[in-house]
Amino acid sequence: MSNRQILQAMSGLMAGMFVAILAGTVVSNALPRIIADLGAGQSSYTWVVTAELLAMTATVPLWGKLSDLYNKKLLLQLSLGLFVVGSLLAGFSHDVGLLIFSRVAQGIGAGGLTALAQVVMAAIIPPRRLGKYAGIFGAVFAVGTVAGPLIGGVLVDTSWLGWRWCFFIGVPFALLAIALLQRTLHLPTVRREAKIDYLGAFLIVAGVCALLIWVTLAGNEFDWASWQTAALTGGGVVLLVLAVLVEAKVAEPVVPLGIFRNRTVALTTVASLLVGVAMFGGTVFLSQYFQVSLGKSPTVAGLMSLPMILGLLVSSTVAGQVISATGRWKAYLVGGAVTMTAGLGLLSTIGPDTHFGLLSLYMAVMGIGVGMLMQNLVLAAQNDVPAAELGAATSVLSFFRSMGGTIGTSVLGAILANRVASEMTKGLKDAGGAVEGGGQAGHGGVPDMTALPAPMREIVEHAYGVATAELFLVATPFAALALVAVLFIKEKPLKNTSGMERLSEEASDAGQDAPGGGPVMVTRGARTEGAHR
Repeated sequence: MSNRQILQAMSGLMAGMFVAILAGTVVSNALPRIIADLGAGQSSYTWVVTAELLAMTATVPLWGKLSDLYNKKLLLQLSLGLFVVGSLLAGFSHDVGLLIFSRVAQGIGAGGLTALAQVVMAAIIPPRRLGKYAGIFGAVFAVGTVAGPLIGGVLVDTSWLGWRWCFFIGVPFALLAIALLQRTLHLPTVRREAKIDYLGAFLIVAGVCALLIWVTLAGNEFDWASWQTAALTGGGVVLLVLAVLVEAKVAEPVVPLGIFRNRTVALTTVASLLVGVAMFGGTVFLSQYFQVSLGKSPTVAGLMSLPMILGLLVSSTVAGQVISATGRWKAYLVGGAVTMTAGLGLLSTIGPDTHFGLLSLYMAVMGIGVGMLMQNLVLAAQNDVPAAELGAATSVLSFFRSMGGTIGTSVLGAILANRVASEMTKGLKDAGGAVEGGGQAGHGGVPDMTALPAPMREIVEHAYGVATAELFLVATPFAALALVAVLFIKEKPLKNTSGMERLSEEASDAGQDAPGGGPVMVTRGARTEGAHR
């Protein structure tokens, strides 16, 4: 494909990715109003957020496997269709139960978009040329991340729109993406006899959901050391062990265990998990730090994250261009891991009185490191696996990065709550007594800073400043471990053929028999090409 054809095909992918990112960010400032209007409580607040994240993370491997068996464009359009259905249900919800169900549908659709966008890119773009296009996705990621909370805040505060439009606003983008994909994305249709491992898929989804529910709710809904913890962790581990046993025996596993024998895939998977813990777990609390410790409004807090997003955008774009030009990529993985570790270490020094200029520098360093590292881990893995396993390898990396983010957010959130409680207790003791109105912050609630008296406000600001710095200090070793994993990845030359071209070559080399036992037919429009895998 020419550069023009690739950019045309990517237009639909970018619209789809924007939809997926917007779904996760646009409701962040609207949730308090949504929960109040529906008459729900704090547990429902948690589940509205958790439902989408669980569905997205748990279904990513299944979408990746389906992409190795069936038409990728059709699967992308199906995932966008699920997202549209979920968004409409959410927008018309009149009780919190339907809202949570609709968020599950949105999450399943977002899981498909997350996995399939990168799979399709690998199918149409050779690894040697892939780097420069990754920067475009970095721009979409940055715009969706920054614009989401701002758009959500504006919609909620606009009387003639309201919070329901936080869900409706993604529908036009999703429909546009479906139309663009139909018009611009032309992939060969690969047909072969195959069986979906439904038992393995069920065990993987159930096991992962059990563990994610545990790390999401532990410390908030129940204690870390409790019977709920024992039931969820024990059940999750048993289900995943059974999944491994099933996956080892079936002809078409959802996650081919053999891909982990590939050193590059194994190391990039470990690094992706650690990057998820360090990046998502650390940065998700920055907005709260801006609002509570620095006293900024939600809109200003959204704008204050721009240095990190711009650092990510610039580094991913520049690194991608240079990688495409030189074919060398490991130095950028190592440099990204070093820079991300340094950024987290610098952020561990912040406090309630940190100057915004210094804070911006620290966030920019963090963003530069993430930009060089995150997308290029996927590039390294995609370059080193057979074309028939591109979907599985890509989805495995996305899955572990999302799971790392979920685990990091939950565990670091528990650390934040405990440290805030201890710092506030210490501050109140030093002040000579309790001040009414601030105790809720030490018990999982976020205080209304405008309603606090000045002495209490100073104690809360200090507590959140110290606790947020500790989060980044805890996240720093995870980034250092990601650096260790990256150092052991062996650099291999980037291939000059796309995934579809490699698939045809592998089909020719394999002769008549497909790995799943059936013939493969590859068609382009009315013309039939190379036939068996």
